[in-house]
Amino acid sequence: MAIFSLSLLPARGAPFPGARHPAAPAAIILLEPAEGRATAPVMIKRPLIAVLNGPNLNMLGMRQPEVYGRATLDDVEQICIQAAERLDVAIDFRQTNGEGELVSWVQECRNRAQGIVINPAAYGHTSIALLDALLAVELPVIEVHISNIHRREDFRHHTYCSRAAAGVICGLGVRGYAMALQAMTDMILDENDR
Repeated sequence: MAIFSLSLLPARGAPFPGARHPAAPAAIILLEPAEGRATAPVMIKRPLIAVLNGPNLNMLGMRQPEVYGRATLDDVEQICIQAAERLDVAIDFRQTNGEGELVSWVQECRNRAQGIVINPAAYGHTSIALLDALLAVELPVIEVHISNIHRREDFRHHTYCSRAAAGVICGLGVRGYAMALQAMTDMILDENDR
């Protein structure tokens, strides 16, 4: 099929409430030339990965830079956008300080996203509700922590969310988000090949 034109479409439906920016295009249309005019469109959907961030991550760059570094949440979002473009996936990047809102966002992923990358922050150590939501959506999950939680206080060594996660990335700084997106994309592609 030769490409006659390429048009970006907005993601199906409105972006998640609370999204920091409108959702990245999740589909493209390829039009095949036929006698000098375009024929019926062929939809190619880009997998959507939700990148969800829990409490106090809006304070990155200011809060304990000796632990979390100097990168801001905007810097993390840019890392994720760049990784998504390189991987040809769409992302919905957001942050909340509210446990209930984070649980609701996870639940919304069930019929919308193909995977979840989550930095639950402190809720990873305390929230059974978040664990239950992650298990209920039946999507692949990768948990990310900027610091190495196993080198910190004892109460941070355990995360409930890890029980729902295919993998956990911790201690690699904000680079862990790009690694998580790469791993999630690989998991989605592997699943699509089955």
